[in-house]
Amino acid sequence: MYEDIEVFLQGSTLMPIRYSYKEIKKMTRSFKDKLGEGGFGAVYKGKLCSGPFVAIKMLGKSKGNGQDFISEVATIGRIHHTNVVRLIGFCVEGSKRALVYEFMSNGSLDKYISSREDTISLNYQKMYEISLGVARGMAYLHQGCDMQILHFDIKPHNILLDENFIPKVSDFGLAKLYPNEISIVTLTAARGTIGYMAPELFYKNIGGVSYKADVYSFGMLLMEMASKKRNLNPHAERSSQIFFPIWIYNQLADEREIEMDEISYEENINVKKMFIIALWCIQLKPCDRPSMNKVIEMLEGNIENIEMPPKPSLYPNEMIQEDLDINSNEIESENYGSTSLIDDEDATKSLLMNSA
Repeated sequence: MYEDIEVFLQGSTLMPIRYSYKEIKKMTRSFKDKLGEGGFGAVYKGKLCSGPFVAIKMLGKSKGNGQDFISEVATIGRIHHTNVVRLIGFCVEGSKRALVYEFMSNGSLDKYISSREDTISLNYQKMYEISLGVARGMAYLHQGCDMQILHFDIKPHNILLDENFIPKVSDFGLAKLYPNEISIVTLTAARGTIGYMAPELFYKNIGGVSYKADVYSFGMLLMEMASKKRNLNPHAERSSQIFFPIWIYNQLADEREIEMDEISYEENINVKKMFIIALWCIQLKPCDRPSMNKVIEMLEGNIENIEMPPKPSLYPNEMIQEDLDINSNEIESENYGSTSLIDDEDATKSLLMNSA
């Protein structure tokens, strides 16, 4: 694995600085200030000799041939954008692997849309501005680089906020690079986080995997930002409220007011706009979702120019029925052995069980 990483680094023309493990240890004061931990390992606060603070991600055991590390360095090491976190350097020394990023003093977006009592609240105008920044960062990844970069793990945890609450897309461990002319990509396995993963990663009969998978994840994120609450609500009294986007769609379609905190007229328009755009982004078929450039255009434009999308669907019910008539065995393999039709209520329960 370490040979693979070395071969990759020697053959690259990347800008990030290579640090020794001794330097990493010095920057973090022997890993004194821990910022957080995830499946990849732990993140520590550090300080460069030149003065700026940094966040240092110490990677744990790698899956495959160090592909998570290679993917992150290869992806983020080649780009620079206001709304993408900057990779300053890295360390590869034996089994020690670290990634050194610019420090984001306001942490991840996750803590600002959580329902916990100790959550710091951001007003709706700030949420709107953050959503626009995330959209710009994603549009750059999809169409602004010399290579097309698909993130495959857009979610609140992976949107970091600097001291001015400018959002930065982060964590490229699952990202893939493709030539710009490639429209449909091949994946050996589904990747991402349940609740934000596009349905085509599970169901092969609704369309190929493309940058539209990231658009779907953005839609789920945007829905949470607009409402400041999670999309999945296992404590809802009615089954129709378990999956929040469907409930939101029904409210908008029936022109019913969506209860919000104290909110100005302009903020109310922006929130409604965010909901409608989110519903476009989470359309079942990838071809029905907008590009990120179109999302930016809609976010910046007038709400009167945005049509109401079709009602979002969790599962390709009709398509599964069609395919069942043709080849039930194929559906069994694609739908984890289930050949039964799933209505909205059953689908939400199934999704909740999978995300638990």
